Amino acid sequence: MAHIDYYFGTQSPWTYLAGSRLEDIAARHGAQITYKPLDLLQLFDRTGGIRPANRHASRMEYRGQELRRWSEYLDMPLNLKPAFWPVNPAPSSYAIIAAQKAGGGDLPALVRSFVRAVWAEELNIADDEVIRAKLTAAGFDPGLADSGLFVGAQAYERNLEEAVEAGVFGAPFYIVRDSGERFWGQDRLDFLDRHLSSL
Repeated sequence: MAHIDYYFGTQSPWTYLAGSRLEDIAARHGAQITYKPLDLLQLFDRTGGIRPANRHASRMEYRGQELRRWSEYLDMPLNLKPAFWPVNPAPSSYAIIAAQKAGGGDLPALVRSFVRAVWAEELNIADDEVIRAKLTAAGFDPGLADSGLFVGAQAYERNLEEAVEAGVFGAPFYIVRDSGERFWGQDRLDFLDRHLSSL
């Protein structure tokens, strides 16, 4: 059975636009997914990327056009200037890590709910009440927002270190453990699908 390590940021618009396609692909091929939220800004710093705030205006203008095009193509609502962005991704990431460890709920739905909250719902995913509501809606104990803080913080840091070592430099990023093949971006999911078909 193939295993996919999924590196992402809960504040990333491209992670939002990936929707449920990764899970659909994994289900089709019987693959398992390990969710690894990380600090994207630190990842950029560590791997030669440029934080959005420091990018040239022309790059940011093009980014806006691409986001608009993809959101229309995928029929996914997206606010190009969300009310809560930039946002601290750590609290929502800790909740995802704690939920993955606890089990019993719908983890993919929880991940999608956080990125959708930023880009389509105008919610602050660093707010404790928002995190608790998202945990509850996905079938998890809302208390994980508190009880999972220590474990979540440790794993969050570890995910960044593992990502750098594994060659990750952006998000969403998918690595197939069995083959070592890497795929960067929601627009590479078709290639991930093809690769899993060849295993």
